[in-house]
Amino acid sequence: MLGKRTGSRHIAVVLLMCLFWYVISSSNNVIGKMVLNEFPFPMTVTLVQLCSITLYSGPFFNLWRIRKYQDIPSSYYYRLIVPLALGKLLASVTSHISLWKVPVSYAHTVKATMPLFTVVLTRLFFGEKQPTLVYLSLLPIITGVGIATVTEISFDMMGLISALISTMGFSMQNIFSKKVLKDTNIHHLRLLHLLGKLSLFIFLPLWLYMDSFAVFRHTAIKNLDYRVIALLFADGVLNWLQNIIAFSVLSLVTPLTYAVASASKRIFVIAVSLLILGNPVTWVNCLGMTVAIVGVLCYNRAKQITRGREQPTLPLSQTSHVKYLPLEQQTDPYYRGSVNGKLSNGLHRTPGNSLLANGSGMPSGTATRLLFV
Repeated sequence: MLGKRTGSRHIAVVLLMCLFWYVISSSNNVIGKMVLNEFPFPMTVTLVQLCSITLYSGPFFNLWRIRKYQDIPSSYYYRLIVPLALGKLLASVTSHISLWKVPVSYAHTVKATMPLFTVVLTRLFFGEKQPTLVYLSLLPIITGVGIATVTEISFDMMGLISALISTMGFSMQNIFSKKVLKDTNIHHLRLLHLLGKLSLFIFLPLWLYMDSFAVFRHTAIKNLDYRVIALLFADGVLNWLQNIIAFSVLSLVTPLTYAVASASKRIFVIAVSLLILGNPVTWVNCLGMTVAIVGVLCYNRAKQITRGREQPTLPLSQTSHVKYLPLEQQTDPYYRGSVNGKLSNGLHRTPGNSLLANGSGMPSGTATRLLFV
C-alpha cells in the first residue's frame, strides 16, 4: 500500500512539473521571439539568460537548502563538465539565432530531429547500436521536417542550420548530464548552476568582442526603452525557471520518459506560438509539423518496445522466488568499468544504488524516482 501511495505521488509530481514546464517554455519562446524582433542580438539574449542562471541560482538554491556538491576531480571536470558547459553554450546561442531567423513553430519542428541526433551520438560516443524498428521510426521525423522545410513561408537557411546545431547540442546535454548525475552524485540543480557559471565565464569575452559595442549603440539601450528591457528581464527569468524544471524532470524520470515529455512539450509550444504570434502557415506546412511530432512519438514507442524485448519479464506471482544478484556484482553496460567501489573515471561509488543517489530534494519516500518508467 505504501508503495502504491509513493508511486501515485511520484506520478502526480511529474505530471504537475511537466505542466509547469510546458507553460513556462511556451511563454519563454513567445517572449524570446518578441525580444529578438525588436532587439536583434541573439548573443546578448543568451548572455542575459546565462547571467540569470548564475545570479539567481546560488541564493535561491541555498534558501531551498539544496545540498552543495563535493569537489570533482580535475581530470573528470575537464573531460566532461567543461565540454558539457560548451555544449550548453553552443546550444543556447544557436537556439536564439534560429528563433531570430525563423518562426517559433518551424524552429521547434526542426528540433523534433533530436531522436535522430541521439541515435547518432550514442553510436558515435558509446558504440550503441539500435534495433531496426528504432531506425525505421526515424523516417517519419525526417519526412515531416523535410515537408515543413520545403513549405515554410519564412524559411531561412541560417535559421535551419542553427536549429539543427542547437538540437544536436541539447541532445548531447541530455546524454552527458545523465552520466554526470550518476557518476558524481551532484544535485541536478547544482549541476545546472555549475554549467551556467562555466558557460558565462567562457562566453563573456566573446560577447564583449562580438556584440557589446553594437548593443550599446542600439536605440533601445541608448533611449532606455523599458519595454525591451522588461522583455529581456522576463526572458531571463523564464529561461531560468525552464532550466530548473527541465533538469528536475530529467532527474525524476528515465531518458525515455523524458523524451516523451519533451515531444509533448514541443507540440504545446508550437500550438501556443501559432495562436499568439500568428505567423502564416499553410496546411501542408502543418502536415509536416504533425508528421515530425508523430515520428518522435513513434521513436519513443519503438524504444519502449525494443527495451521490453531485451529485458525478461519477472514473474507476477507472489509465491514465486526470484534470485537477484547483488548490485555491486553487476556492471552497468552504459558505464563499464565499475569495480572495487570505484568508477572507471576515478570517482568513488556512493553507498547503495548510485541511480538513487542524485537527490532531487524530494521526500525519502520517492527514492525510486529514477527507476520509474
